[in-house]
Amino acid sequence: MDETLLRSLTPSVLAILVRRGADFAAAEDAVQEALVEAVRVWPADQPRDPKGWLVTVAWRKFLDATRADTARRRREDLVDEEPAPGPAAAVDDTLQLYFLCAHPSLTPSSAVALTLRAVGGLTTRQIAQAYLVPEATMAQRISRAKRTVSGVRFDRPGDVATVLRVLYLVFNEGYSGDVDLAAEAIRLTRQLAAQVDHPEVAGLLALMLLHHARRAARTAPDGSLVPLAEQDRGRWDTGSIAEGVAILQAALARDRLGEFQAQAAVAALHADAPTAEETDWVQIVEWYDELARLTDSPVVRLNRAVAVGEADGPRAGLAALAALDDALPRHTAVAAYLHERDGDPATAARLYAEAARKAPDLAERDHLTRQAARLNARRSR
Repeated sequence: MDETLLRSLTPSVLAILVRRGADFAAAEDAVQEALVEAVRVWPADQPRDPKGWLVTVAWRKFLDATRADTARRRREDLVDEEPAPGPAAAVDDTLQLYFLCAHPSLTPSSAVALTLRAVGGLTTRQIAQAYLVPEATMAQRISRAKRTVSGVRFDRPGDVATVLRVLYLVFNEGYSGDVDLAAEAIRLTRQLAAQVDHPEVAGLLALMLLHHARRAARTAPDGSLVPLAEQDRGRWDTGSIAEGVAILQAALARDRLGEFQAQAAVAALHADAPTAEETDWVQIVEWYDELARLTDSPVVRLNRAVAVGEADGPRAGLAALAALDDALPRHTAVAAYLHERDGDPATAARLYAEAARKAPDLAERDHLTRQAARLNARRSR
């Protein structure tokens, strides 16, 4: 069973049902039922036209659910509209569906959460982690969003800012999470950049390209994480770096700074350094100051503390870290790193072990555990 194929077809099938008059919540349910049916049937007999098969089955599932509470005339109209068997048009509806999910009747945060769940393929747990909220809270937010748009015609697309936020979070989950969505996020952002002339769209595309350029060097052959300072820079994709820097420079020249341009500027400074020791940390701190002004994000301030520790020394980094909530994800890992650099391996080892217990995924947990073991082994000699 090709799960990647199913995942790639889902947004387009969902968009077709919505365009044909299904409200979003009912359409999503029908598509999910069709996917379950595909998982059951396809291993023995995969159709020649998978998309057409999914459209037909999902539409019939929608009709079955609708018949219970829809008047006869409307039922007959819907039956008349049932897609005929045969190949489905090869149209990519994904970006359009992102805009439709960013509906004006939803708050931006609810629209982002709904789109990530219904179109982006992320789990409620993954979305909750991205928003730094409990999973139960995010589940309630998504349920409220579905109720809000239930019965609403998706004929008024939302704004670009909400779509950018969705694409950014999808890329982040694809870059570091359980499902590989990074390339898809880049593809859709390229489409958006071709349609919308805005420096923040360009900034997001540049940010994605610059981060994706380092992807091959982020993990060792055994799957373990390789920190940025230890990565083999010869494995970085210089073509993607050059493209990202060029796109960023053109965006910054328009003098309409936004958070994605500022983040891309940080990524560009890392990409520009021939070695980790030659990284311009002073400029990176300045860009984090801009980001903090634009977003007031605790995650930005956490990353800024690391940069301050590199630019002005670990004591300065720890002072910046002390101003932040220690419940912030990865706060303990940053504290461990700064204490190690400050010459306190005992505290660093304890904090690395504590951070490992809090890690959101196996790769990060293993990396932090190895860091603690390394320091403990050094101390025992």
